[in-house]
Amino acid sequence: MLWGVYAVGYTLYTTIYDDVFKIRGVYGFMVLDSRGNPTVGVRVTTQGLGVGIAYAPSGASTGKHEAVELRDRGEEFGGKGVSKAIENVNKVIGPAIKDMDSRRQWEIDHKMIEIDGTPNKSRLGGNAIVATSLAVAKAAASTLEIPLYMYLGGYTANTLPVPMLNIINGGVHAGNKLDFQEFMIVPAGFNSFSEALRASVEIYHVLRNILKNRYGLSAINVGDEGGYAPPLENISEALDLLVEAIREAGYDPGSEVALALDVASSQLYIEERNVYRVEEKELSRDEMIELYRELIDAYPIVSIEDPLYEEDFEGFVELTKNIGNKVLVVGDDLFTTNPERLSKGISIGAGNAVLVKVNQIGTLSETIEVVKLAFRNNYKAIISHRSGDTEDPCIADLAVGLGTGLIKTGAPARSERTVKYNRLLEIERSLEKPYYPGFTVFPAKPH
Repeated sequence: MLWGVYAVGYTLYTTIYDDVFKIRGVYGFMVLDSRGNPTVGVRVTTQGLGVGIAYAPSGASTGKHEAVELRDRGEEFGGKGVSKAIENVNKVIGPAIKDMDSRRQWEIDHKMIEIDGTPNKSRLGGNAIVATSLAVAKAAASTLEIPLYMYLGGYTANTLPVPMLNIINGGVHAGNKLDFQEFMIVPAGFNSFSEALRASVEIYHVLRNILKNRYGLSAINVGDEGGYAPPLENISEALDLLVEAIREAGYDPGSEVALALDVASSQLYIEERNVYRVEEKELSRDEMIELYRELIDAYPIVSIEDPLYEEDFEGFVELTKNIGNKVLVVGDDLFTTNPERLSKGISIGAGNAVLVKVNQIGTLSETIEVVKLAFRNNYKAIISHRSGDTEDPCIADLAVGLGTGLIKTGAPARSERTVKYNRLLEIERSLEKPYYPGFTVFPAKPH
């Protein structure tokens, strides 16, 4: 029986024999992600019979500053094989971290970074490193016989995140003509996570019926993240449908269920002319900012992710001055879960929230550093999935363990998405006093 556990920061230590936490084995293997592409799985075991298994997710609209996935680029799997990354786990990473204390997350992660020796983890592969990093944390938690969220946050970790559910897909996540990538509902005005999720599921199914009746069966096909991909052509049409579905499900748009957008604007940006292509028009930065002002005046929008090009820090500053008191201005491709880029944004007032994806930066330690940096500077941190995700539910534990209060993990459909929601329901049931924070919903003008 383990005993003497106490929390210091984000790491748990014990007064029992340290040897039980030593890494005994590291084994890399291939699994499939939600797109049917290969990805890296890693199994870490400890001397104390702890076992941690983690899978690396994969993105579609990836920022240029993300950790690099190592792909084989051969004939197998259309060039997307990961045998090289797996070989790096088994022949390079495994021997290097064997016998290290699995609780020393920072030391292990930085050992891998040191061996890799590149600024973007391209030698060993961000996919190899992130799966190993997460598996190490899971193995340490398993050795302690406690859940991952408790290992990360201690015994007081009890905050369930508000989910941001992408239920209409556009951009590179779908095959329709919607330029914006994600249209989300945010059930912030409820007393518990389970109530919020129930409302979201009801809205999702009401939306399905609306789309089916209005546009036919093809409209209820789903995109990469489980959201519907109806044949829509303009942004307001998608937002109108969300408001209609919320109301028809019996909820109030604004006070109970708000809206959020992921623009993925780097996909719309034409660098040669410094304009954005939106609904067959070319818009300047100022015109994009005006578009967002109009949208948040017309709809109960509380968050806009990647509203401008990923290198336009100055534009983010201007946008934050204009609408940052009304909505979250979220940097995803802008920050890429990178402490240096987030520090730059904080120093000049670019955005007020950061999207947190472990595989963007490549290790759990660096991810925790980003969350703590955001918190110290009054930025929101949103734990996020990837469009090519897996059945690994660990980001649910990260959201609770790190106390972010927000999570983005797709529609309540497809097993790689629902596994995260089911894990949060499980955590909620296990807590003596689960806390659901909600967050301030800025009411829009009547629509």
